Amino acid sequence: MRTLVWLLIGAPVALVIVALALVNNQSVTIVLDPFTPATPFLSLSVPLYVVFFAALWVGALLGGVAVWANQHRFRRAARVNRREARRWQGEAERLKEEVHPAGPAGVPASLGLPAPRRL
Repeated sequence: MRTLVWLLIGAPVALVIVALALVNNQSVTIVLDPFTPATPFLSLSVPLYVVFFAALWVGALLGGVAVWANQHRFRRAARVNRREARRWQGEAERLKEEVHPAGPAGVPASLGLPAPRRL
């Protein structure tokens, strides 16, 4: 099933990516010096598809950081709830021991089982 989904979705996406790379292989110069564009201090010549894919990766990275930052309140609430659940679970265990104290072999004394014989 997983392979079928991969083939139905992944193969067309891969074909589009390869076609995009083949069609846009012209070299472009990226100038990173806004003050002297005629004689730039730092410039880079790369194929156009590299610029496309770099922009795609930067956008995905920025989107992921934005989503992660926006979900901070949910992670904090989960931490608080986990801490509170552990506290209540400890309280329940303490009350259980208080109501039914453990007998000699760890069996609650309220069950009325005879104590184990010593040999």
